[in-house]
Amino acid sequence: MTPPYRSIAAAIRARIEAGELRPGERVPSTRALTREWGVAMATAAKALDLLRQEGLVEAHPGAGTVVRSRGAKPRREPPPGQTLTRFRITTTAIRVADAEGLEAVSMRRLATELAAGPMSLYRHIAGKEELVHLMLRQVFRTRPLPDPPPRGWRERLAVVCRLQWALYRAHPWLPELISVTRPLLIPEAMLHTEWTMEALHGLPLTKEEQAREALTLPAFVRGLALSGAAEQAAVRATGLTTNQWWLEHEAEVRALFASGRFPRLAALSTGVPENLDVLFEHALRRHLAGIEARLRAP
Repeated sequence: MTPPYRSIAAAIRARIEAGELRPGERVPSTRALTREWGVAMATAAKALDLLRQEGLVEAHPGAGTVVRSRGAKPRREPPPGQTLTRFRITTTAIRVADAEGLEAVSMRRLATELAAGPMSLYRHIAGKEELVHLMLRQVFRTRPLPDPPPRGWRERLAVVCRLQWALYRAHPWLPELISVTRPLLIPEAMLHTEWTMEALHGLPLTKEEQAREALTLPAFVRGLALSGAAEQAAVRATGLTTNQWWLEHEAEVRALFASGRFPRLAALSTGVPENLDVLFEHALRRHLAGIEARLRAP
């Protein structure tokens, strides 16, 4: 009996060979394959791994797994024979997570990407829990807070919020791991809170107000970032961009608006959400303006 992952790989391979899936086009994601074939996520991931080993597909950051162009060199890295290190394993895990989501990261998958035996990875990393911890530390280290910091509380708060936003946008899996109520005990992440508290220190705010601001600011950045991460996951799962999704639901939206129950929504020029980067800057400016107004209050 043919293993399910080989059957899935064979079906996708046939679509590629028949020209239904062309170079550069996205292949079904692991989540889409689990729904279509009724298999576990690990089985779907194993099918895509097999196609990568055959050089038919490759992972592209922000796009998921796509059909590899003919004549292009496989993106699998590093070359066979290189020494495994914790840094190389972690870097590869981050690349996979950025392209396909954290659920695509497994020790078996990393072994395939690194052209190594799965058990050899355990000589460097105990398991996925430690791997995720290392991924978080490495991601925060790639974009350190500026030293020296800018002058002024407003500039400092803007810097830390924009840095967190940039990290979330570069690594869509990151906001899912961040918590305001149960913060990560990771020095690189804790520095962000320390920076925020230092910016608020000395302002005519109560200790309670300072603590609330130190929690509210990162929570708003993370909340908006989660919307962006969910959208990228939806694109991977459905193959539809935001604009394509709205076009597909246009008739349903028009019918709801025609009911007369949503006159304000119907008056909007478009149903497509504004660019999230624009929304972030808008929310940040308004929040900082609110703090400034509080400082001016008698």
